[in-house]
Amino acid sequence: MSNTTQSNIIQALNAALHDAMEMDPKVLVLGEEVGDFEEGGIVGVTKGLSTKFGDNRVRSTPISEQAIIGAAIGASLAGYRPVAEIMLMNFTTVAMDMIINHAAKLRFMSGGQTNVPIVIRTATGTGLSTGGQHCDYLEAWFAHTPGLKVVAPSNAADAYGLLLSCIQDDDPCIFIENIPSYWVPSAAPERGVAIPLGKARIARAGEDISVVTHSRLVGEALAAAELLSADGISAEVIDLRTISPWDRETVLNSVRKTGRALVVHEAVKEFGIGAEIASEIGEHLFGHLKAPVKRLGGAFSPVPFSKPLESAYAPTRTDIETRIRAMLRHEAV
Repeated sequence: MSNTTQSNIIQALNAALHDAMEMDPKVLVLGEEVGDFEEGGIVGVTKGLSTKFGDNRVRSTPISEQAIIGAAIGASLAGYRPVAEIMLMNFTTVAMDMIINHAAKLRFMSGGQTNVPIVIRTATGTGLSTGGQHCDYLEAWFAHTPGLKVVAPSNAADAYGLLLSCIQDDDPCIFIENIPSYWVPSAAPERGVAIPLGKARIARAGEDISVVTHSRLVGEALAAAELLSADGISAEVIDLRTISPWDRETVLNSVRKTGRALVVHEAVKEFGIGAEIASEIGEHLFGHLKAPVKRLGGAFSPVPFSKPLESAYAPTRTDIETRIRAMLRHEAV
C-alpha cells in the first residue's frame, strides 16, 4: 500500500498483523473465530493469516475472554508477542483481573525483570443498535491503570502504524477499534512504517479553538470544523491517537495558541478522559484561556438500543458545532 491509494481500517489492520507476523516469528494471534475456518473473525480482520502462517500462530479460542488474556500473558512471559482479540470492548470486563492485576502489573511486581508485550485488540462504538452491552467506550478504565498503554486510531493509516508500534512495544497495549469506522475509506498506510505511541496528530490547523478528540469523533470534529469555516471560525482538530500516554505537549501548545479548548469523546462524559485533559489544560494554561474548557461526551446512561435514543446518546458534528459557537459567544453551556 502507498498513501496515494485508499484503504479501510479492516484492510489496514490485516496488513499490520501480516507484516508484523512476517517480520517476527514470535508474533502470535489468538481470539474467538480468528482462523480462516471461521473466516477471520466477525469482520474479517484476521482473514488469510492462519492460511499463511498456520494454526499454531493464529489460534481460534473457546469463548472465554479470561482464558484468551491469560494465555496471551503466559505466552508473552515465554518470549512471544501475542495479539489477543477480545471481540467487543464490553467483554474485556470478563477479563479485568487478568488485564489489571497481571498484564499491567507484572513488570512492576518483578522489579522490571519481566515484560508483558501483549496487544489486546477490541472493538466498540455506537451507531449499529447493538445495545448497552456491546458498544461502550471504556478507555478511561484502562487509562487509569498504570502499566497499560491505550490506543484508538481514527483512520486506516493510523490503524496500521499504531498497531505495528503496539506489537513492537514491551508493555501491554489496549488497541480500541471503532466498529462503524471499519469500512470508511481513507488514505492507505505506508507498509512497514510504525507510528510512535504517545504522539497526537493535528488533523486540521486552526486559530480560534482547539478540539481534542479521538477515534470516530475525529471525523465528526473535522466535519464540524468545515461547517464553522464558512462563518470564518477556525477550529484546530487534534487526533489524540494514543490516549495513554497522551500527548500533553501538542495539546497544550495548541490551546496556548487558540485560548479555547473543547474535549470530545463518545464515552460517558462523567469521569471520562476529557476530565483529565481539561484539568491539565486548566492547571497549565489558566492565564492563557479566553473561555472555560468544555467537554462533550456520551450521556450518563447505558447505550440505548432504540435508534432515536442511540442517535441522541453520543456527540455528533452538530453538537460539536453548536458547542463551539456557544463558546465563542461566551454563552453558558
